[in-house]
Amino acid sequence: MKLDVIKLDAGKAGEIELADEIFGLEPRGDILQRVVRWQRAKAQQGTHSVLTKSEVSYSTKKIYRQKGTGGARHGSRKAPIFRSGGVYKGPTPRSHAFDLPKKVRALGLKHALSAKATAGELVIVEDLNLADAKTSAVAKAVKENGWKRVLVIDGADVNEGFARAARNIEGVDILPSMGANVYDILKRDTLVITKAGVEALEARLK
Repeated sequence: MKLDVIKLDAGKAGEIELADEIFGLEPRGDILQRVVRWQRAKAQQGTHSVLTKSEVSYSTKKIYRQKGTGGARHGSRKAPIFRSGGVYKGPTPRSHAFDLPKKVRALGLKHALSAKATAGELVIVEDLNLADAKTSAVAKAVKENGWKRVLVIDGADVNEGFARAARNIEGVDILPSMGANVYDILKRDTLVITKAGVEALEARLK
């Protein structure tokens, strides 16, 4: 598939041929859901924890005599049935991550890129070079192009001047090609990829 290439100032810079096996697929929601779920589970901290009976701070003295009280027999106020007692089988710190085959992960990235291309939310820019790498210049370029929540993917290395200038602009994020992932692509309204980024992604996914 062919797509127009623009400059940051919204000027034309020719065309680019995109690989159909990466940018021209019919997006599959089930693949995207699997990869996003894998990403979010991997990012989940899993630090949830409660105090068990052995960890609650309380006296270990038997609370009352065993027989003759007319009540149930108890040896500790730390039992789960008492207020401020330990929790039985509560959550403990653990990892929520699970395995997902590399081929499924790669396929998910292809479908995410294809989804943006299908929706008309994919923009190819020649490069991220600015004559004046300042926040005002990046903000002007973003406004002129009509971008709101945008993810910019550069080549193997991110353009440092652009990244420094864009870091204080709300709704603008930038990643190197190796950092491109399904979740970040899908949650932005517009995906902007440099020509170097397209080459790196095609080399990574072919």
